[in-house]
Amino acid sequence: MALTKDFRETVQARVRRDRKFRRGLLRDAIEALLAGESALGREILRDYINATVGFPTLAEKTGLHVKTLHQMFGPKGNPTAANLFQIIACLQQHEGVQLRVVA
Repeated sequence: MALTKDFRETVQARVRRDRKFRRGLLRDAIEALLAGESALGREILRDYINATVGFPTLAEKTGLHVKTLHQMFGPKGNPTAANLFQIIACLQQHEGVQLRVVA
């Protein structure tokens, strides 16, 4: 189900003002990816990126073209594991968190 523009704007506004929510959103995206929900994980990451670092800055930090980043996180995106982990590392650094996997 596609989210409406108003909902996305509401989420992005909260991400900008609420650090706990922002970090939870990043965690939820990674958890979705690890659970095999790649489309959901990419969608959450796209919203997180738009509301925080932004695609142009992420492109500079990762060395990936901004258009490539947009495609990776689009509905038919399929980032390589190397690119995805590089992006996640960059987002963790930007947010000042170190996410861990616990069994």
